[in-house]
Amino acid sequence: MLGRHETPAPTPGHLVTGAGAYRQGPRFNTYRENGTHDWLLIYNLHGHARFRHTKGEIVTGPGEMILLKPHTLHDYGTAPQHDLWEPLWAHFIPRPSWLEWLKWPQAASGILRLNLLEHQQQPAIERRFQDMLLLNASVDRLREELAMNALEEIILRCDRANPQSETAHLDSRMRTAIDYICLNYAEPLTVTQIARQCGLSASRFAHLFRSQTGETPQRYLELQRLHRACQLLEFTQEPIREIARQVGFDNPFYFTLRFKRQQGVSPRHWRQQLHPPQ
Repeated sequence: MLGRHETPAPTPGHLVTGAGAYRQGPRFNTYRENGTHDWLLIYNLHGHARFRHTKGEIVTGPGEMILLKPHTLHDYGTAPQHDLWEPLWAHFIPRPSWLEWLKWPQAASGILRLNLLEHQQQPAIERRFQDMLLLNASVDRLREELAMNALEEIILRCDRANPQSETAHLDSRMRTAIDYICLNYAEPLTVTQIARQCGLSASRFAHLFRSQTGETPQRYLELQRLHRACQLLEFTQEPIREIARQVGFDNPFYFTLRFKRQQGVSPRHWRQQLHPPQ
């Protein structure tokens, strides 16, 4: 590797994005011996690419996603015997909560790989990638925040396609149920209502849900409500009675009871621990 010309790294920042249509054939090449300090996400829109590593080379085709970890060798470009490679890419610093979603299959040391071709998530991921590029290139003062939100959706959808993800092995009807619960947790949902979204009887749904998630539907719903309550207690000054109502508890006393059972302290004490008096 001695004597290789180093490709300049993008300007450091939370999110640097771009796209390209490289028609120079294998002459197109990027090389950074020590990689970059951030993560690099590359979606193969068209054509074929190669990614060299210490033990060989990986060739990717349309619909594949590559994730290069920080300080991983960057030695990639258009694949041999191919004239075109058209990638969409993003250099980014992940939010802490994303790290659990970035445990993709490892193709080589520091190189993670997902095949999205013909996966049901592929169209949405491709669309949101394009949205992210447009948002990050705009003049909107919140452009980076909006683009980061698009990137978060891409990563979440990739988690659905990740064969190593806990949710990847869920029955599609259970994923439908989970999505429905997470979108409607503040409503007075019943097992029958949720089961109807999946086309199952209440008893069959309840059995399948628990066997796949380890929780009953009622308990899963309550956990979503309590998780949202924790966020509202931390980031808003809403009265506890109002927070209880917003997350789906009609009775504030019952809300306090269930919250204390889950967190070990009352909602009031939870908030005080987060924001102690000065």
